[in-house]
Amino acid sequence: MDASIVMDPRLLAVAQRTKGFMPDDEGLALHRAGRRAAGTGLGPLLEVGTYCGKSSVYLGAAAREEDSVLFTVDHHRGSEENQAGWEHHDTSLVDPETGRMDTLPTFRRTMVDSGLEDVVVAVLGDSATVAKYWTTPLSLLFIDGGHGSEPAWADYRAWVPLVAIGGRLAIHDVFPDPADGGRPPFELYSRALESGSFLEEEACGSLRVLIRTAEGE
Repeated sequence: MDASIVMDPRLLAVAQRTKGFMPDDEGLALHRAGRRAAGTGLGPLLEVGTYCGKSSVYLGAAAREEDSVLFTVDHHRGSEENQAGWEHHDTSLVDPETGRMDTLPTFRRTMVDSGLEDVVVAVLGDSATVAKYWTTPLSLLFIDGGHGSEPAWADYRAWVPLVAIGGRLAIHDVFPDPADGGRPPFELYSRALESGSFLEEEACGSLRVLIRTAEGE
């Protein structure tokens, strides 16, 4: 932990009250990783999985502090685990006209509350489709989209090759013990380490931050 990296208290308060599934200590670890990455000047920050913007505030604050930008990619219809009948379904996020999840309005309010609209750019669409046409190297990639095997691996294969050498790869909900959570994020984390292209830089709760040291994945 780098004690010299401190988050703006006002933005921290916004992040803490925003809907989401990231504990405070993991959010602050993500902010630290964002600061370190943005400070390299290797490229923008990018997260896959916006939801209501909780992690976007942590990373957006990092981007502002280092004169960078965060792109946040999501279709805003909720991942599998957010749908009706699943553990993380929130009826307040259902569009009454369509009956479908729609987190975009809540995310927009979060950005207004945080004042980060100038450094957080929302990209509305399917992650793999957006990545297919993306060419800019990334100083940090944060994977926190759908946690099912198919969407998680699609995000990994689409975006990880775009992380610059010296850039960071952060993965959320990494649980070594299967009893604590689903396997795909842990499998992505393991694959990155086994590739020989990444080394672990920080672990906090279920958040893992890796640094790219070589070409590869």
